[in-house]
Amino acid sequence: MTIDVGSKAPAFDLETDTGRVSLAALGGKTVVLYFYPKDDTPGCTNEGKDFSALLPRFAEAGAVVIGASKDSAKAHARFRAKYDLTVELGSDPEAKTIEAYDSWVQKSLYGRQYMGIDRSTFVIDGSGVIRAIWRKVKVAGHAEAVLKAVQGLG
Repeated sequence: MTIDVGSKAPAFDLETDTGRVSLAALGGKTVVLYFYPKDDTPGCTNEGKDFSALLPRFAEAGAVVIGASKDSAKAHARFRAKYDLTVELGSDPEAKTIEAYDSWVQKSLYGRQYMGIDRSTFVIDGSGVIRAIWRKVKVAGHAEAVLKAVQGLG
């Protein structure tokens, strides 16, 4: 199944360092779900900081922001504490949710092929429909662009 704007968002239920987060439990709210490769790496840290800095504005727009990677909930707790991140971070060690959102992709580095997370973001409306998608995200300015898209839903 290909994920496109207008598609029904795949359900997810992820462990976090504070409990669990699921699409079903967030029913009726706009959800920003972003996938990132690895805790405590430069791009992922900056992305988490950017979304955290804008979290009050996302909340004003009625949106919840959730980051997800294959890292454990325990690793997420350390990552959040180290950088004072306020976004919720979901753990998807088997990449089931990452795969459901077509964000587990073949990558290439120095001629070596491997599977990894495509840095990508999805805006899901309160009815569970995907309203915006970003793939191969460049971190600089991304959180602001997502916020504008969320604000445009209202």
